[in-house]
Amino acid sequence: MKAIGGAASAIVLGLLGTSLTASAAPAAPAGCGGKPTIVLVHGAWAGTSSWSGEVSRLQGKGYTARAIANPLRGLTGDAASVSEFLKSVHGPVVLVGHSYGGAVITNAAAGNTNVKALVYVDAAAPARGETTGGLSGSGSALNQNATVLFDKVGTDLYLKQPVFVHSFGPDLAPGQADVLWASQRSAATAAFSTPSKAAAWESIPSWYVIGGADKIITPASQESMAHRAKAHIRTVPGGSHLTLISHPDAVTDQILAATEHVC
Repeated sequence: MKAIGGAASAIVLGLLGTSLTASAAPAAPAGCGGKPTIVLVHGAWAGTSSWSGEVSRLQGKGYTARAIANPLRGLTGDAASVSEFLKSVHGPVVLVGHSYGGAVITNAAAGNTNVKALVYVDAAAPARGETTGGLSGSGSALNQNATVLFDKVGTDLYLKQPVFVHSFGPDLAPGQADVLWASQRSAATAAFSTPSKAAAWESIPSWYVIGGADKIITPASQESMAHRAKAHIRTVPGGSHLTLISHPDAVTDQILAATEHVC
């Protein structure tokens, strides 16, 4: 499968965040059936705490925000798991995905009329037939030999510490990337090699946050995917692949921009 930007590799992650209380909640847009629930899906080598900064800010604005577990076993199964969770949510949904989580929401939202907006954060947004691993882009730090990038345990992959610290989260506070590397979850190789079965961004309005210094999914690759999806784009200058941690205000603002269009 040809990659946007012409490279093939794996994708990565997202982890802990800081918290901050935000101000009073805005009213739901006129004509809407209540304020949407914000469902956040983390990327590979990560967990639900990836979204801590955004969840606290969204709650401070009066939104129900749910950061849910992404199994990281393979795109088809992971998307099915998120799709089942979405069925439990009543009313409109803004669905948010980081990194590999972007490919998951692209499939999980297909056919769900409650999902009114998609938000991609340093993420893959594959078309039908594309793999997540094929969307890193030319110049990605992941375009190296797998033995340099990963510690492999069976069919599961763990990121090596130098790659995690210096390429994935170079704009994090000193020592934070080391802690996140040490607490990472493994991701199955199938997460990156399974072709996408759907492209929900074809019919659902989308928003994009692009880290301007992302070394994992290059800004050029993200811009190509965002333009293809006709997404509303916000670029974070100097942002790494982990803007959801290092710039939670900017990410939250883009999520809130998506909610303004939900009716």
